[in-house]
Amino acid sequence: MSTTAVLARGLTHARGSFRLGPVDVELPTGLVMGFVGHNGAGKTTTIRSLLGMLPTAPGQVRLFDELEPGSAQARARTGVVLDRPFLAPQWRVGGLGRRLGRFHRTWNQSTFERLQNRFGLDPAARCGTLSRGQGAKLALALALSHEPELLVLDEPTSGLDPLARQDVVDVLREFMVDERHSILFSTHITSDLDHLADLILVMDSGRLAYSGSLHGLGEEFAMVRGTGELTEEAGRHVHGLRRNPHGFEGLIRTEATPAFDSSVVIEAAGTDDVVIHLARNTSPRAEQKL
Repeated sequence: MSTTAVLARGLTHARGSFRLGPVDVELPTGLVMGFVGHNGAGKTTTIRSLLGMLPTAPGQVRLFDELEPGSAQARARTGVVLDRPFLAPQWRVGGLGRRLGRFHRTWNQSTFERLQNRFGLDPAARCGTLSRGQGAKLALALALSHEPELLVLDEPTSGLDPLARQDVVDVLREFMVDERHSILFSTHITSDLDHLADLILVMDSGRLAYSGSLHGLGEEFAMVRGTGELTEEAGRHVHGLRRNPHGFEGLIRTEATPAFDSSVVIEAAGTDDVVIHLARNTSPRAEQKL
């Protein structure tokens, strides 16, 4: 069994004025990694680079310990759901197994039909008539039906109502019962991370603002809130400082707690807190108005 599902070192890409990286990504086999950041932060560019859809320097990315991204072997072991549909609008849902299954040696038609029923997808419906949420569920069903070891998902729960989103998360949990399986997925819905992810990457303007354990966020970060003025020493430790008519708030590393006096309130940071304050204006003292 591979020890790493995804390994990238010094990943870079340039497109117009946008610059990605250098970015390091390491997803051990058997774990789930969430990928978050504001629109335009570089999440989709990173995912496409990891899949070999965008050019990278030789040796920057390896899948399953040794495979080049985009190789036939890597594609066979990877299920992908991208942010844009790839299906012809006139195709019918029920006929997709016949159309696409022949391209996958491990295609499992019974898995596709089971997921089609579970997600409430009408076999007679044409792909072009599906809602965004239905399209996302169909793409996930297709990705899972050739029995991949790695799932790479770009906004898999976007456009889904809470009940449907929970059903998708449940399917992903079932996929992870097999210790050979791994998931890398980007999302704007941080509650999905809380239910599923082991690791988290926070992206900001083409670079990684944070990479580490999701469950360690509460130990590594805290929120500081107050009504007065910050001292110069304390202000150096605050990320994404935000002011409002009643005071201020910002994110700090817990190790910086001694720099603050008793006039402020320090509380554990949640996933949303970390994403909001690290995803923009991440340098200490960078201020935003609320």
